[in-house]
Parts: sequence; C-alpha cells; structure tokens
Amino acid sequence: MMIDRRRLSLGIAAAGFSAIAPPLAAQQRVVRLIVPAAPGGAIDVIGRLYAQHLSGLLGQSWVVENKSGASNTLGAAEVARAAPDGSTFLTNADIQIMARHVMRSVSYDPIADFTPISRFATSPMLLIGNPRETPDTLAKLIDALKAQPDRFSFANSALGSMGHLATESFKRRIDAKALIVNYRGTAPAINDVLGGQVALMIAPLGSALSHVNAGTLRAFAVMSPQRTALLPDVPTIDEAGLPGLDFMLWYGLWGPKGLAPETAGRVNAAVQAASREPALVERLVALGAEPVMEGAASFARFVDEEVQRAARIVQEAGIHPE
Repeated sequence: MMIDRRRLSLGIAAAGFSAIAPPLAAQQRVVRLIVPAAPGGAIDVIGRLYAQHLSGLLGQSWVVENKSGASNTLGAAEVARAAPDGSTFLTNADIQIMARHVMRSVSYDPIADFTPISRFATSPMLLIGNPRETPDTLAKLIDALKAQPDRFSFANSALGSMGHLATESFKRRIDAKALIVNYRGTAPAINDVLGGQVALMIAPLGSALSHVNAGTLRAFAVMSPQRTALLPDVPTIDEAGLPGLDFMLWYGLWGPKGLAPETAGRVNAAVQAASREPALVERLVALGAEPVMEGAASFARFVDEEVQRAARIVQEAGIHPE
C-alpha cells in the first residue's frame, strides 16, 4: 500500500514531531552510530537502515562506523567512554547484555554505562548448514552429531551472541559435543559455512535468507514458535521435536550513560517514526525482521528481563567467561 509522504509527514507533526526535531545547532551535527560488528551482518545492515532514516527525521548526518572485535565489546566500550552529548550512539544486538558472562575482563558495565533508547527490530534465528557437509534433514543431522561429534562444528558470530546461546542450548538438548568456532561478526561466520570450513551455524534469519533461497545453505529449522512466511517450508524447532528452543534476536539503540532524557526521548520518537515508514518496514521484512514500537522506559524494562533470562541460559548451558 502506497502512503503519501506529505500526509505521513503531517501526521507525524500532528503527533508531536516538534519533539523529534532538534535545535538548529544539533541539526548541523554529525552523529556517529557505532556498529560493534563487521560490515554486512544483520547488526550492520539494520543499523545502517535506521541511520539513513534518522538522518532525515532528525535533520542530522548519522554516520555509521564499524568497530568490531572482542565479542562486540570494542565498539561498545567506545560508546561507554563517549560524552553524553547526543553525538555518539551504539546499535547492537542482544549480545550487548552478555559481555560479562563470556569475558573475564570488560572495561564497562553493559547495563549501567549506557542509556537505553529503543529496540529497532526482532528476528528469529535459523539453524543452517552447508549442503555439501551435512545430512538433508534435522533428524539425520542430530543422529550424525551424536554419532560423530568431531565431524561437525558450529560457526558463531561472537561469544555471548544469541546464536551462541542457541547453539549451546541445542547441543545440550541433543547431548552432542560439537566444537563452536567464534568469529568477529555474522558475515564472516556465514562465509565460512558457505565455503565448507565450518558445517553448521545458528544464524539470524535475515543474514542467511538469500543463501537458503539460492540453495547454497540448507535450513533445518526456524528457532521460533511460528514458521516464517519467508521460508514457509522450513519447520519450527518445536515441530522438529525440540520444544522450548526458541531464540529471537533483537537489535537496539543505546546512548552513553548520562544522556539527557530529552535527547533520549527525541531520538526514541524518531526511531518510532522511522519504524512506521513503509520503505523501512518493507526492507526489514525482506531481512526477516519486524520493527518494534516502544518507548525508552519500555526498552529499559525489556533489557532487565532479558538480563535475567540470559543469566539462566548461561548457567544451564555451562557458559563461562574466557
């Protein structure tokens, strides 16, 4: 459905767009959006998509900078050290809350040193494999993993990522001991699965989708309660006989600790406006993601709940800091 952009702009104004538009001085400012992962992965793609729309809505130039490494903590640490003046923000996935669970030394507090602003979107995880290196069904794969655990390994985008939690939980559920190989981002991890260096991965749907459609990756199961319309023939993990292994990736936006509430509120309002734009929604859906509509306080509550959930999974999966 086409929406007249002039009517959309007027609608946003009527809803309080003046709360979004910053003063002229701020309009002239270049804003850095730090992506703590490699270019080409889901965090990077979704971050760039929102940066483009936020630039227009806020009258600023949102410039994306990739600073990957150390389980996404290098880029996050830079934002934690930044002045809370509205010039530096962080976009990250759920791995943001995991740093101290998987690393012995982290220079910042993943919760206390940031100002939560909003989730961007959510996306289910997908169990994938190289079709040359894996059996053709999940049942056969599980049998092979149990019988020959040394034959298979799992690529992982980073320590503490949702894929990491999902992989450890999957291994524990089927009682398999396959190796997990950690990478600096989703894109390089998937590249090695495509090349056959690693056989398996639990990856964001959007990052794997084009390769599954091309036949260069095999999709075994969607790790969510419902099937996805983008891959309607791929069963859920529940349908495959492994209930409870539901893992939804989420992407969020943070500022440094001490960010002024009016700045956080203005940026949050812009994120919500962007999430209503048909072009952005269409792009997210093509990536296997859905936008999230919430205020900054709601996002903060969600993060608190996720911290508690992640701690339980870490304990159950036996994940220890490295």
